[in-house]
Amino acid sequence: MKYFSIILLLFFTSFIFSQNTYIHCGKLIDTKKGKVLSNQTIVVTGNKITAVEKGFKNPNSDKDIVINLKNKTVLPGLIDMHIHIEHESNPNIYLERFTLNDVDAAFQSTVFAKRTLLAGFTTVRDLGGSGVNTALRNAINKGYVDGPRIYSAGKALATTGGHADPTNGMRKDLMGDPGPKEGVVNGISDARKAVRQRYKNGADLIKITATGGVLSVAKNGQNPQFTIEEIKTICETAKDYDMHVAAHAHGDEGMQRAILGGVKTIEHGTLMSEKTMEMMIENDVYYVPTITAGKEVTDKAKIKGYYPEIIVPKALNIGPKIQGTFAKAYKKGVKIAFGTDAGVYPHGVNAKEFYYMVEVGMPEMEAIQTATVNNATVLKNKRIGQIAVGNYADIIAVNDDPTKNIKTLENVVFVMKDGKVYKNK
Repeated sequence: MKYFSIILLLFFTSFIFSQNTYIHCGKLIDTKKGKVLSNQTIVVTGNKITAVEKGFKNPNSDKDIVINLKNKTVLPGLIDMHIHIEHESNPNIYLERFTLNDVDAAFQSTVFAKRTLLAGFTTVRDLGGSGVNTALRNAINKGYVDGPRIYSAGKALATTGGHADPTNGMRKDLMGDPGPKEGVVNGISDARKAVRQRYKNGADLIKITATGGVLSVAKNGQNPQFTIEEIKTICETAKDYDMHVAAHAHGDEGMQRAILGGVKTIEHGTLMSEKTMEMMIENDVYYVPTITAGKEVTDKAKIKGYYPEIIVPKALNIGPKIQGTFAKAYKKGVKIAFGTDAGVYPHGVNAKEFYYMVEVGMPEMEAIQTATVNNATVLKNKRIGQIAVGNYADIIAVNDDPTKNIKTLENVVFVMKDGKVYKNK
């Protein structure tokens, strides 16, 4: 009883004397209701939001901190549902898989992670790397490295010769015969084992390449590459381990197989038909457009020697079409989850995606909601995506009201993640 009383006393003492942060917000975006509020105070204790009040409230203790954002617009930390944190596009990237070790990729990933965080993206979903992405997630969670909260897919799954087959383009003696451990699936048994291996490796979700892709060293960028049975097995097994499945897909047939198989998100979706849009609505599947990547890949394909020759025609064909597909899908009523494919272009400029969405018809508030409440819903995390009591103190600020000037999100001036301030200029 004596020890219990001491523990109780220590708990209440730490509660009474804990330091609070008062953030005075000129404008605050309520992402759940889709409203812009004026003159609000957010109170942060530890890594959580403990109060959101109207007016500018002053602290009760000299130990408390006040952050003045009275001339800024404040909103929850942004969420990017499609990045590749281990690398960044450059003309030598296809050579780097032979010259860089995992530790090299790990060190450079810390730079990309910090750049992403300082751009206002406090949570990301990494959709495929070598496993460094999962280790980086752990390092960030332990406080060793500054970066966003990461949901990692580990190594993406492909079929032999498919978009995420790690040996594409290699000479025969280096190709070998990669299998489920390396993320290559052929048949039901492989599919089940590959998911379980990702779980064993610490992944948070599964990513499959349901069709060919643009940047893989392979001829076809849109053909279906999994059977429905394989996808169903992947999705059913993932569900057993409380993981959802994201499907890279450019071609329409591959998208339809992925939807019927049970995936939660379609990435890119370039050649999506109206029928596929209807299937997505019917099956509660979200669309992650990655418009920025499409534009960047198109531009780079025009630079001679930037990509291997086999990639150039795919890039020029697929890249320019994504924004138009997004416009059609949005107008049709497909649910949108914000994602950019950062890594295909430089990390830290993820917010360019907002302008591309608004440019073709999505209202500014809805664009903001795709990167906040929508993505939090897909991730099943109620503590991110909105500024509310009990949520993580992931808070950012910009100079202007993004519902009137969406490009202001490309210049984030204040970043707090988990109650810690990383940027305030």
